[in-house]
Amino acid sequence: MTNENVSRFTSNNSPIIRILGIDPGSVITGYGIIDMDGNHAVHVAHGAIRIKSDSPAEKLHFIFERIGGVITEHKPVEAAIERTFMHKNADSVIKLGQARASAMIAFVEKGLDVFEYTANQVKQAAVGKGHADKLQVQHMVKILLCLKNKPQADAADALAIALCHGHSRGGLLRMAGAEGIRGGRLK
Repeated sequence: MTNENVSRFTSNNSPIIRILGIDPGSVITGYGIIDMDGNHAVHVAHGAIRIKSDSPAEKLHFIFERIGGVITEHKPVEAAIERTFMHKNADSVIKLGQARASAMIAFVEKGLDVFEYTANQVKQAAVGKGHADKLQVQHMVKILLCLKNKPQADAADALAIALCHGHSRGGLLRMAGAEGIRGGRLK
């Protein structure tokens, strides 16, 4: 599958990578898009997809369609999503897993490379500690991306996921001596 999305380049010919972060949820799915220019992150867009249907199938289709629309509009080249973690409530885990699956199918359909991070990895990257609360994540995302206002909680989490990937991808490439990423693998 070819990726229709195109990376841009800076004046020194280094790529600017557009990253889509997704915080999946069965009621609200947050998204955040950043451009990574080396180690510098620039805010592009963010928002929350509010799912109103009671039908599980319609919810999943709605997530899939809306994320596909965000991808079509903003043309990211890589996507990052939070990994599912175990809850005490098995029903919540199942619903979260289904929302993740809908998002990941949209990523693959649009040709994006997909990366997964744990909640602790995301919080560590954004706040500096793995057990930060939502308010701390919102505050740090606002500061790191020079936003005027704190983004809504789910959108802030999605931006934090994109930031986590943006900063992790450079380190992974340097450690591996790789030139880039294709198909979710170092090349």
